[in-house]
Parts: sequence; C-alpha cells; structure tokens
Amino acid sequence: MGDPRGRGAGSAVRRVGIGAALVLAAGTLSACSSDGKPTLNWYINPDGQATLTSLAERCSTDDYDIAIQLLPTGATDQRTQLARRLAANDSSTDLMSLDPVFVAEFANAGWLAEFEGEAAEAVVDDDVLSGPADTVQWDDKIYAAPQWANTQVLWYRQSLAEQAGIADALEEGTATWSQVIDAAAENGATVGVQADRYEAYMVWINSLVQGAGGDIVSDTEAGVDAQVDIDSDAGRAAAAVVQQLASSPAAQSDLSVSREGTSLGAMYGDGPGEFMTNWTFVYKNYEGTVSEEEFADLAWARYPRTVEGEESAPPVGGIDIGVGAFSEHPDWAIEAAQCVTDPEAQLQLAVNDGLMPARASVYEEQELVDAYDAGLLDLYRESIEAGGTRPKSAFYNQISGSVQSTWHPPASVDPDTTPRESAEFIRDVLQGKALL
Repeated sequence: MGDPRGRGAGSAVRRVGIGAALVLAAGTLSACSSDGKPTLNWYINPDGQATLTSLAERCSTDDYDIAIQLLPTGATDQRTQLARRLAANDSSTDLMSLDPVFVAEFANAGWLAEFEGEAAEAVVDDDVLSGPADTVQWDDKIYAAPQWANTQVLWYRQSLAEQAGIADALEEGTATWSQVIDAAAENGATVGVQADRYEAYMVWINSLVQGAGGDIVSDTEAGVDAQVDIDSDAGRAAAAVVQQLASSPAAQSDLSVSREGTSLGAMYGDGPGEFMTNWTFVYKNYEGTVSEEEFADLAWARYPRTVEGEESAPPVGGIDIGVGAFSEHPDWAIEAAQCVTDPEAQLQLAVNDGLMPARASVYEEQELVDAYDAGLLDLYRESIEAGGTRPKSAFYNQISGSVQSTWHPPASVDPDTTPRESAEFIRDVLQGKALL
C-alpha cells in the first residue's frame, strides 16, 4: 500500500536503520539521540507494542527519530500521566496515544497542537469512518489523527448458544441482555463484562443507556452547565441490566473487579463457557492459543440490546494520536502523527494485534480479509458505524468519575435510586459542590 498522504518534495526521507532501533530501545526522554538528531517522544498505551515500535522505526526520518515511551495499562492512569506532563508545559511530550474520550478535554485545556490545512484534511478525509472522525474534533477544529477504532461485540461458544436456544436471536442481532443473562444462568454458564471501578465500567453503562435511547449528559459544550439526563427511563433500563446480572448466578465471581482480561479464561475449560462482551482483540487472543476444535466453536454477535425492539449501541473506542502543544518540533510531530496513522499502519495493527482500522478502505485490504472471518469483519465495521460514543466534554473526567462512583459496586445498583443519585452527584461535581 502506498503512502496516501502525498507528502511533498520537501518531506524528509523515511528510513529504517540501526540508529533508530537503538533510540527506540533506549527509551530516552532526551531531546536528541546520540548522533545529535532530535528525538520525538511518543507516549503509547500497551496495546500492540511490537507493531507500534515497528511503526516508530518506519516513521523516523533523516530529520528526527521517534522514541517509544510506555504509558500505564488503564485509560484513567494514562490520562493522569499525560495530564501531569502537559499541565507543566512539558516540551518532551511530542506524540501521544489518546483514548478518544480525552481529546476534547486536552484540546480545551490547550494541551494539543491543532492539525491545520493539508494536515487536517489528510487525517480526517472521506475514508475515515464517521465515529472515529468525530472523536478528533473539538470546537470545529482537528486536534488528533485517528489511528485505530475499537468496538465491542458479544463473544460466546456456538455450542452454548445452541444449548440455550438463543442461537437464532444472536445471529439476527436481536438478543437482549436479559435473554443472555437468563440463558447463561439456566445452562451453567456465566456472563463476562467489565465492572471494576474504572473507565471500562463507564463504557458499559454508557452503552446500556444509549441502547435504551437515552444518554448520560447532553449539551456538553455548555461545560459545567451540561444537561444531566441519566435520571431517565433509559438510565433505569440500564440499571436494571446491571442489577439483573449482579443478582444472577451467571455473574462471575470477580464481577466487581472484572476487567477486559479477567473473563477471557471463562470461555474454555470445564463447563459450557460464557457470553462475554469485550473488544476486538479477543479473536486474536484465542487464535492459536486454544485447540482448533475450541476455536471453531468461538462465535460472535452484535452487542446485546438493552431493551427489546430497540437497536443496541455498541461501545466505540480506539486510539487517536495527538501532538503536544509544547513540543519543540510541532511540524515534525504533526508529520509523524500522519505517518503512524496511515493506512499501512492501520492494516498492520489490525492484522497483528486485532486493533481495527479507522479507515474504511483498509477493511478491503486482502491481508486483512485473509486474517479474519468475513462475517466478523462486517460486524466490526457495522458496530463502529452504529456505536455510541461517550460524552464529548471538556469535563469528561468528572462525568465519568461521578458515574463510576455512584454505580459501583454493581451489586449496589438499583433502578429506583441509582440513576437519580448519580444525576445529582454529576451536577454537584460539575458545579464544584462535591469532590470525586
């Protein structure tokens, strides 16, 4: 695949060399490598480290090297690390991998460099899926480049679905959370979710509320005066799902501390397995690590519906690449951001690591088609296009923290009280009347 950015004659030459590899291995925060050439620091999240390291090497040029710096595993911890640096006007933060939900906050704070002119047109063109394209925009400007898009589907064993009698509903994409929980409970299986007190729990709650036709907040451009909507029929429908699972024998024993990786082991082994909502990495996680017979039994379906008869709103995540506003080399960093998000980069992240492309054209690449079941690729793309994003607000961290605080642990959630109490707490936190 060629370079789609059509960089002009003045662009530096990309090269792969021993010098770059040494810079990458050193992981230094110094502004220059040993040969005096500037080094751009790229803070990455742990997903796809080997591929990202290869990208950093490919996108280093005769003008600069790119050095990888590893952030913590959790999105909240990643945000904290970056926010501390940027709040101190750190000039060594050149590139950063951002959970899309933090782009608005960082842009509003003046921590991200704007992509302007041809750079903006290159990172958000007609090929970028609408969901990822929306995540990098704030105040009608472009502040990051979509690198990969993520979504959740329902993973399960086909043998379990047939035993439970819900295979057809799953295949049609009409199964509800209530059906899935009951099917698991009645057949000795479990339901895997992410319900620890962290960002992924907010992802689940947000999708449940949106799947019932509502939202947690609206009019988010009003900042602290945003409309708080979670005390609604949609909020109560979401709480009913959490309550049903928490009180069901289908709940996994570690429900209140469950994360993306904790429920993977419940799919295989003794018993019928599980129904599990999780991100796209799951397919590659099991491929080659379980027997051929077990892998052939792996199945997937659209994210369950919150209420019968209403389309689900699958979670949408991913990573956007931002450029630090205080970088000493903003033009090079903008150029590097375009390189590490180009179609070839997105293809390699998808094929190697199960991190799906933000560009539509990449889904047509033969290497990607060969790496996945055709139906699964279609489901990924459908879910990203139809998915629900989390609130786009400069105060997102306060909103998410308020929801996590009032909806945790899952066993405490009550449709009659939790949505109302969480709405009151969100308002108080936004207005400075309460602390997280």
